Amino acid sequence: MAVTQSSIVNQAGYVQGPLKWAIAFSAALGAILEVIDTSIVNVALTPMQASLGATVSEIGWVVTGYAIANVVLIPLSAWLGDYFGKKTYFIFSLIGFTIASVVCGLSINLPMLIISRIAQGLFGGGLLAKAQAILFETFPPAEQGLAQAVFGVGVISGPAIGPTLGGYLTDALGWRWIFFINIPFGILAVFMSWTFLPKDNSNKTKNQGVDWLGIGLLVIAIGCMQTVLEEGEKEDWFSSGFITSLAVASVLGLGLFIWWELKTTHPAVALRVLRHRSLAAGSFLSAIVGMGLYGALFAVPIFAQSILHFTATQTGLLLAPGALASAVVMIMLGKLSTKIDARLLIAIGGVGTAFVMFDLSNLTVQTGTDDLFWPLVWRGAFTVLMFLPLSLATLGPLPKQDVSAGSGFYNLTRQLGGSVGIAILTTLLDKREAFHRAILSTNLTPYDFETNQRLNLLTGAMQSQGMDATTAQQQALALLQQTINTQAAVLSFADIFRVVGVAFLCSLPLLLFLGKGGAGAKAPVGH
Repeated sequence: MAVTQSSIVNQAGYVQGPLKWAIAFSAALGAILEVIDTSIVNVALTPMQASLGATVSEIGWVVTGYAIANVVLIPLSAWLGDYFGKKTYFIFSLIGFTIASVVCGLSINLPMLIISRIAQGLFGGGLLAKAQAILFETFPPAEQGLAQAVFGVGVISGPAIGPTLGGYLTDALGWRWIFFINIPFGILAVFMSWTFLPKDNSNKTKNQGVDWLGIGLLVIAIGCMQTVLEEGEKEDWFSSGFITSLAVASVLGLGLFIWWELKTTHPAVALRVLRHRSLAAGSFLSAIVGMGLYGALFAVPIFAQSILHFTATQTGLLLAPGALASAVVMIMLGKLSTKIDARLLIAIGGVGTAFVMFDLSNLTVQTGTDDLFWPLVWRGAFTVLMFLPLSLATLGPLPKQDVSAGSGFYNLTRQLGGSVGIAILTTLLDKREAFHRAILSTNLTPYDFETNQRLNLLTGAMQSQGMDATTAQQQALALLQQTINTQAAVLSFADIFRVVGVAFLCSLPLLLFLGKGGAGAKAPVGH
């Protein structure tokens, strides 16, 4: 298909006609592949570990390597798109991502799998931010709502679809198929992008040289930060010299990176784009949304598998209705978001999500699938009310030439927010479980009447099954301790859901710094 700029682009520089929707689906498909692969491997780590003869800590680098590579590339995606051409770089990323997926599936040992996952993360990092930037540059402000809805369906639903799809493929075909499944969709995305994306304009960036120092400092700063967030809990945080060294390197690297990028004439990452007030505030809010989106989705599967004893497939199916609700609300909101003040929608979404988190904090050991159904559906719906309008309010007011760099920052903060959220909630879950266990254990003494009564009942039940008195009492004590551990875990989950809810409420004042989004896209903020 021959695409000529004069026939498809109007005077304002936006694509017109049916082609713009072909561009939207081409870009969104690439983003969906990247987002799903962020979480699809989580349910397959145990089979991978057994197949490759790895330890628990070693197999964790299959997730960590991808995450580190991904966040390092996201802020560089704007410069890489300008340097090589947006279409060329996007297609190159798709091809690289697909080939890396094949190598992941063919891996014969752990180092091969980790290296190919890092490559997959590097290529994937160019897909997410670039896809969103392409949509903002293709559609006029009046149609941004629907365009971003197409993009948002994958970003919101991906974290829920990944474990569902991964669990099914792992159980039915084996863990290698969670990577092979990318092949047909990767080929389709490459074909669509090659066919429909407008050709690259001639660029002058290649004549400006490469900011190698800036890129190196970024790799040190973001790479070390992500490693700290991914591995900190396993290494007991700053009691580990490894984590402490990485944290220091991250802080120093970030400081030098900011100094150099503001000083150099042709930076790899255009930090000056943060002069736009909507982007600065929206990116911070994006981190909170990422924390809630990925943090809550991280907590629910752990609760389902550790407390309710769900399988990976059952856990995925538990999350599926919420993902479907997100998709439905996303499409519905796409038609309205450009007509309503984005700040109002974000406020409704933030308050609604907070109340859902407070509702989830009422979980008990008797909680079942029916009790989780509606809270997870409402969580999916309310998250969309934050995600889609926030994208429009953050990136919509930016001048067209700053959208690509702005999209990189915006997506980076959401990814880092998710990593920070998971790191904080993992640590909090562990600390609060220990706290509740200690409190509950104070009653587990021979001097407590109710404890003695319960112990005698359990001991009698064990003896009725043929156990001797000593063994029966030991088993009864073990059951009591298990009950305490389970109750402590449930109470700790309740605590972290409350923390996420409070975080959403505390972030709402940042709305004062945002623009009106689609409703006020013609009036750039901070420009």
